[in-house]
Amino acid sequence: MKIDVVLGLQWGDEGKGKIVDVLANSYPVIARFQGGPNAGHSLHFEGKKFVLHTVPSGVFRKNTVNIIGNGVVIDPIIFREECMEIEAMGVPVRKRVMISKKAHLILPTHRIIDAASEASKGASKIGSTLKGIGPAYMDKTGRNGVRVGDTLAPDFKKRFEALKQKHISFLKQFDYEYDAQEKEAEWMEAVEYMKSFPLIDGEYTVNHYLSDNKKILAEGAQGSMLDVDFGSYPFVTSSSTTCAGVCIGLGAAPGKIGKVYGIFKAYCTRVGSGPFPTELNDPTGEELRQKGFEFGATTGRPRRTGWLDLVALKYAIMLSGVNELIMMKADVLDSFDTIKAAVAYRVNGVETNQVPYDTYARIEPVYKEFKGWKKDLSSIRKEEELPFEFMTYVRFIEKELNVPVTIISLGPDREQTIFRNND
Repeated sequence: MKIDVVLGLQWGDEGKGKIVDVLANSYPVIARFQGGPNAGHSLHFEGKKFVLHTVPSGVFRKNTVNIIGNGVVIDPIIFREECMEIEAMGVPVRKRVMISKKAHLILPTHRIIDAASEASKGASKIGSTLKGIGPAYMDKTGRNGVRVGDTLAPDFKKRFEALKQKHISFLKQFDYEYDAQEKEAEWMEAVEYMKSFPLIDGEYTVNHYLSDNKKILAEGAQGSMLDVDFGSYPFVTSSSTTCAGVCIGLGAAPGKIGKVYGIFKAYCTRVGSGPFPTELNDPTGEELRQKGFEFGATTGRPRRTGWLDLVALKYAIMLSGVNELIMMKADVLDSFDTIKAAVAYRVNGVETNQVPYDTYARIEPVYKEFKGWKKDLSSIRKEEELPFEFMTYVRFIEKELNVPVTIISLGPDREQTIFRNND
């Protein structure tokens, strides 16, 4: 059996939570492989909205196992709050969620370092969510981190204190006031709560399920263009958001990867700083923001908006070997007379179809225009009822990217989803 993968192909916020929830019916195991609680995976069903930050998006499906993999960084306080909200809905979260012992923990002082570091950058801010995720990954790669399995050790508090003191020493370089004891008692209580979940050797568990012929769906956070290696560095996240991240974030061999679903919005958004070639700082951009409710599920921050970027999409598809595409939020474009998609860039005056190395390069998008469909798509449930103009847009995307669009989402609810027959 293989691990199928759901990836965001843009700058995050593509709608991965909904799609994982929709697909979860076909997978007994759902696994998060990277990222931290800055992720805000929104799910809508039965007239309710749920936002998940650390827990995999299959948790609301009965008979599913949800694994938080070793590539994830966990804030115990946020995790406890999230799980208690889920439990209040009658969901037996402790029976459905397992946590890898090799996942790293976000300490309260990680969040302080995040805030102090971002404040010191002034106009060069990266746009961190200030959740302590970057500093936690720094400690992981610097071989200083505290892991979930360490909470079971007799000297856990000693390990915690040693890392906290390193953080206090590090913070001396900043002119930043803080209380190192803030949240510590609450954090320790949340750790005890976390220990009531199955703490597992994730890599063995994942491979055991595969050997037992159980299908696994791997759920990514953020988006491909925020990958620490291949994104718009330094305006990136701290983990591998491409398909390669599945192997290191769950402990699976490359040959175990199966189908790769790439999720993209019918337009683009980005949160925080960094290049955004098709950004619209005009009334059209604001219309996209309002109609798409483009405000962060975790932070509430307004998202930057723009037209679809096919250059960036091709790049993301290449990096992860995407073989099926899922189009999200097409209904947001219902009222536009004209729809645009970038098919190339002019970088410093030279036309190219590649994403440039230089994050600070002057990029001008080269657009192709499409006639808008001017019809409400949100209530359509059959492909044959979709307007000709909309399908023209979809088929052009498929031709440009050489990958089929197999699922089209026309609203936030589970039911607002069309599965296409591309045979």
